Amino acid sequence: MSKAIEVHNISKLYRLGAIGTGSLVHDLNRWWKTMRGQEDPYQLVGQVNDRSQKATSPYVWALKDISFSVNEGEVIGIIGKNGAGKSTLLKILSRITSPSQGEIRIKGRIASLLEVGTGFHPELSGRENIFLNGAILGMRKKEIKAKLDEIIDFSGVERYIDTPVKRYSSGMYVRLAFGVAAHLDPEILVIDEVLAVGDAEFQKKCIGKMQDVSRSEGRTVLFVSHNMAAVKSLCTQSIVLKNGMVDFEKGDTELAIQHYIRAEISASKILLRNRKDRSGRGRIQFTAVEYLNGAGEIVPSLISGEKAEIRAYYQNPEQFESINNKIEVSITHPEGIILIQFNNFLKNFSLKLNHKEGYVSVHIDRLPISGGQYFINLLVFSNDLLEDWVIHAGSLLVEEGDYYGYGVSSTGIKAEHTWEEN
Repeated sequence: MSKAIEVHNISKLYRLGAIGTGSLVHDLNRWWKTMRGQEDPYQLVGQVNDRSQKATSPYVWALKDISFSVNEGEVIGIIGKNGAGKSTLLKILSRITSPSQGEIRIKGRIASLLEVGTGFHPELSGRENIFLNGAILGMRKKEIKAKLDEIIDFSGVERYIDTPVKRYSSGMYVRLAFGVAAHLDPEILVIDEVLAVGDAEFQKKCIGKMQDVSRSEGRTVLFVSHNMAAVKSLCTQSIVLKNGMVDFEKGDTELAIQHYIRAEISASKILLRNRKDRSGRGRIQFTAVEYLNGAGEIVPSLISGEKAEIRAYYQNPEQFESINNKIEVSITHPEGIILIQFNNFLKNFSLKLNHKEGYVSVHIDRLPISGGQYFINLLVFSNDLLEDWVIHAGSLLVEEGDYYGYGVSSTGIKAEHTWEEN
């Protein structure tokens, strides 16, 4: 089978806190070493991209010695926690940035959906951006016109198609961008985590479309997501990245997911205040997560059907006055599916978070999930701006319990309900 993508020892070096190479002196030094056939001196001092460690060098390898190949028509998942190098790899494959070392061979046109609005001109209308993106892909106006109605129908933004896209919501952006990427006949489709912006119905629609273009049209798809269920349903094989390097060579998706989950359970044991794989401005940050039983005792595990408390500790060193705080504590399945979301906004409960150190607690009358291993995700917004977001902030073990009170156990999500016969 013919190769659509071949990646040989790709590496990407960045200088922390700088744009480009950093200085004229460094550029001249690089040029002089290159002219003499010597190695780049700054690549020798670059550190591995381990966000759990404090940097001691101004240079860091966002990617290091990545190699794999993708056959035509394959759907490959790229798995890894925040900061693993997934987006950097896709940007290199999409030719948005160039590698510091290594070689890439690509056969066919690539359509990329990496960030909300990538490739769109904000002043142009949705219709005009469809033609612009098609032209970038090398398509003729006649070819784009033939796909126009299909793209608009798929994206569901017909009413706003002649409105400048700068007025679109993030969800509308993604709908139209995915419609363009999937329908303008690229040989290779590259999709990053942006589908998380869309609603569940649209995500399902997108996954169905990706399955169609790979199975029936023979196109190649690279798919990055934290939703392991989506990866499992879509991807035949997957790669796991960790700290900018391949942690699991391209192979069976089920085995790749198991490898990733085992690593995440191990990583969740790291003290939360030391975790570097987090997003947000950081004025408020989570520092620890604990579980308490109905008696208020700190416990290593919770019991299905019994009272439970999830306590998230935070720090606000500057004690800045924050308003409209939104905290979300979610319990997720190891495959990435969010089972339960607890959100103070949904309960119309105000949180100030103005102490230097404090905690917030979610009290659950009867824990409604069956026994098993889960993860806790923590997120806090202040004034509609993201302060801290930690995926897999803690590992949660739930023991099976008698939820319904009849001496039997049950699987899945529990719910209070009644029966009726007529």
